[in-house]
Amino acid sequence: MKILILGSGGREHTFAYKIAQSPKCEKLYIAPGNAGTANVGENVSLNVGDFSGIKDFIIEKNIDMLVVGPEDPLVKGITDFCKGEPELKDLLIVGPSKRGALLEGSKERAKEFMAMYQIPTAAYESFTIESLEAGKTFLETLKAPYVLKADGLAAGKGVLILNDLNEAKAELENMLKNQKFGEASAKVVIEEFLDGIELSVFVLTDGKNYKILPTAKDYKRIGEGDTGLNTGGMGAISPVPFADAEFMQKIEERIVKPTVNGLAEENIDYKGFVFIGLIKVGNEPYVIEYNVRMGDPETEVVLPRVKSDLVEVLEKAAQGKLDEVDLEIDQRTATTVMMVSGGYPEAYEKAKEIIGIENVEDALVFHAGTTLKDGKVVTNGGRVIAVTAFGEDYKQALKKSYQNVEKLQFDKMYFRKDLGFDLA
Repeated sequence: MKILILGSGGREHTFAYKIAQSPKCEKLYIAPGNAGTANVGENVSLNVGDFSGIKDFIIEKNIDMLVVGPEDPLVKGITDFCKGEPELKDLLIVGPSKRGALLEGSKERAKEFMAMYQIPTAAYESFTIESLEAGKTFLETLKAPYVLKADGLAAGKGVLILNDLNEAKAELENMLKNQKFGEASAKVVIEEFLDGIELSVFVLTDGKNYKILPTAKDYKRIGEGDTGLNTGGMGAISPVPFADAEFMQKIEERIVKPTVNGLAEENIDYKGFVFIGLIKVGNEPYVIEYNVRMGDPETEVVLPRVKSDLVEVLEKAAQGKLDEVDLEIDQRTATTVMMVSGGYPEAYEKAKEIIGIENVEDALVFHAGTTLKDGKVVTNGGRVIAVTAFGEDYKQALKKSYQNVEKLQFDKMYFRKDLGFDLA
């Protein structure tokens, strides 16, 4: 098969790394890719939002399968676009339709979907500029901390958790009136705060059948001890030690099955990944959010644990035959540590040379924000590079990840040294 992956981050490099290993993969393209994907396939300078350019490329290169990495093209309807083009009628697509992608594209839609299918989640209300005062009144009925979520896509940064009521009211006004997150916060969902420990569960579905992939826990905050600003993710661990068989059974029965059944009941064309962001409150799972693609950096620990031929698995999902697949999973733990540019998630500099990648041993290096310049690998984003290692448990795996992180350097490089601190 000739395969095209859309995206340029650590998630896409991990997909490319796994897909390139398959005997079914004849030729692999990544658009636009990064310095890491260039080692396992061919980078193509296409914008993930340029649907007609993507279509032309698919036709020109006789692409058999399209794997969509990021959420933006999914929410904007790339799957529907491709399915509406007669020349692409045989193209296999891994990624849900626009209706399916609304589970991530609108926080309000996700909440309504959960209510419809009795999927456990926090109580909520949603507000617009017209109902700003009602939103402030609703905040007064809740206990601190207060959770405010921009309804639309805000690149993982549209959620605020505030302890002060007046600050929460001011931020609600800032989001609705001053468009703090642009169009994404034209509507804001306010929900009750759930106190517990978070984890991510990844499901691959063909819209009717599903496979549960390994669990993962990521670390979003920039600072040690989960302090400071939210980022796209500073590292991840898989599996999650506290997600035992009994807890996973609750997740499958109360969350995974109703989610997939809900998609089927609404005749939603959904062939791709459902990322379920969960929180364990006591011993009960609640859904925080849905994403309609794999998470990053969780992909860097989840996919390396999948021993099955990934192309075969994705092919069956796209064909609606996922029930014909048996997933083989590596029982070891995988951990990944993300190195980021100094200043991230606020202003940071690019084009810093990365030194030492060739010295990494017994670990995998996944490029997130890198590019090639004059034959050298340089930084090209906030999150730059992830180092994934295996171990018998998360402590052993983390030790290996950190030992290899020490071999890498670039100007103002930063990483969290305390991953796994909340699992001990």
